[in-house]
Amino acid sequence: MDLDFPLSSASDDDAGDTPTPPGRAICHAGCGRPSRVCLCPHMPHTPLHTSTTVVVLHHPHALHRNPLSTLPLLARCLANLHLLPGRRLRPSSTQLIPPPSPNPVLLLFPSPAASDLTSWCRSTPPSVRSNPILLLLDGTWKQAKEMHAASLPFISSFAIPVSLPVDSGVDGDSMFESELVVKKEPHKGCLSTMEAVARALRLLEPEGSGAQIEEPMIRVLRAMVAFQSDHLQHRTMKPRVKLRKKKDIKREQEMKRNA
Repeated sequence: MDLDFPLSSASDDDAGDTPTPPGRAICHAGCGRPSRVCLCPHMPHTPLHTSTTVVVLHHPHALHRNPLSTLPLLARCLANLHLLPGRRLRPSSTQLIPPPSPNPVLLLFPSPAASDLTSWCRSTPPSVRSNPILLLLDGTWKQAKEMHAASLPFISSFAIPVSLPVDSGVDGDSMFESELVVKKEPHKGCLSTMEAVARALRLLEPEGSGAQIEEPMIRVLRAMVAFQSDHLQHRTMKPRVKLRKKKDIKREQEMKRNA
């Protein structure tokens, strides 16, 4: 069942901070993270204002079941951000992007039909691409693909598919190989939602202001990855129990009986 709700501006409730164990000190007044990994010193003093409206359709499980989700931080970094929980976009989901929209609606997703965002910006006159709406899908890669397929019947008639460069033939980096990767990525060039928004805003914001938006967002993400990497380096990992397939167990039992 879809869990679509009316679109509203991002707030602390929208961000849905990841549940933490009882007794752990939390930075409730700021980033919402455990106090020992507080990111407030790295956050913008006030939410960043953009001419681009960012809309994120996020899977209902994206926040509560993913402690590494960058959405809570993204919600605190951008003023013109809207979070929409659900598994697909449809006409009743939002009033922000009713077709036809007077502003370009860009669907940032690495699909075969997507154009390179840099090329689109270069080939589109500033007057035509002013005040764009940037639409993203947030979830696991499997969830995002399902959300993309489910949303296409509605958005394909008006959304412009764009993407940032992704090399599907090369494995992605891990946080130990890049200071911006939150977890192991499936392909080279795959980005977290927060980094994808930062890179896109660098290109979309007018008069060269994109770099001033991108830099503080990347600074927050870099600090988050540093905390997580340091935690894993000092963590004692227990060996995982190797799961055996039922057919292998059955074969062993038959061999014992035959012996």
